[in-house]
Amino acid sequence: MPLHLKRLLLTGIVIISLFLLLKHALTPESFGQYGHYRGNSMNEIAALPIHFVGNNSCVSCHDTIVSMKSEGYHSDLSCEGCHGAGYKHVGDPKMEQLIKPDSREFCAKCHDINLARPEKAVTQKELKEHHSDQKCVKCHNPHQP
Repeated sequence: MPLHLKRLLLTGIVIISLFLLLKHALTPESFGQYGHYRGNSMNEIAALPIHFVGNNSCVSCHDTIVSMKSEGYHSDLSCEGCHGAGYKHVGDPKMEQLIKPDSREFCAKCHDINLARPEKAVTQKELKEHHSDQKCVKCHNPHQP
């Protein structure tokens, strides 16, 4: 066998050996336990701190707003979808205030015209033309638009 082929074969063996060694060293022990997944991933995710607390946590202090929202177009939306994760606020309401979005840009995330979004799913407006000099919350109560 020519020398250049021997070197090529030796280089190939070294590269494959390094790959297999790194694969063995870097692959988590529980990988493949449930098919092509890490078996410990669900336990690791469950151990993470909870950030979202759900709408039921809001009812105890904000029952009038929650009941108002339940009658409006935003009744299916989570409070935390607009106000952010509430875990710190529930823990200490006086120290941790939630976000109170009132900018046109925030409302535009859902309500600006988007051809990919079905018109019947969300009321869409051309926000550049629809009272562009005012904030949306001046005319629309976000809890009961």
